[in-house]
Amino acid sequence: MARNAGPKCRMCRREGMKLYLKGTKCEGDKCTLNKRNQAPGQHGTSRRSLSNYGKQLREKQKAKRIYGILEKQFSNYVGKALKTKGVTGEVLLHNLETRFDNVVYRSGFAVSRGQARQFIRNGLFLVNDKKVDIPSQQLKVGDIIKPVSFEKIQLREGFVLPEWLEANVKEKYVKFSRLPNQDDVQERIDIPLIVEYYSR
Repeated sequence: MARNAGPKCRMCRREGMKLYLKGTKCEGDKCTLNKRNQAPGQHGTSRRSLSNYGKQLREKQKAKRIYGILEKQFSNYVGKALKTKGVTGEVLLHNLETRFDNVVYRSGFAVSRGQARQFIRNGLFLVNDKKVDIPSQQLKVGDIIKPVSFEKIQLREGFVLPEWLEANVKEKYVKFSRLPNQDDVQERIDIPLIVEYYSR
């Protein structure tokens, strides 16, 4: 399985903002971005003003890194959104947010999307009472996500459940109640710039 095995803190420094790729470390004083707020590399101290293409590229790279997706898969998501009826940006956002690993992360069952992918690969989650071990699987409205065992997962402390997810405390599961919109996404991503990048 292809993945980006490079240093995660370097990605945050490259984008100039916290991408929360390392879970609780990003929220504390040990975050590398607090110590070194410049871009990585020999000339990282001087951030140049970007052209329109540069801004589009940075937004695309930022989104890829936030969701933990490589270029080919991300371009497939954009291509699928361009062919689907409706607003392309909203369709792309739905494709990214409804990934199984992202929903597990948004539900608070993991401290990062990377950890969510690891849990899913290990078969620690059920979707509609069936074990699913594919992190990129697209979930649908009405799907129910439930851990196999709470002893094997790491709940995220102090998080707020998004409005498009519903938690059932008694039955210990999370329900995918509606499709998310731009206001529901915590990360600042300019989706139209990404669409413009691939529409060139």
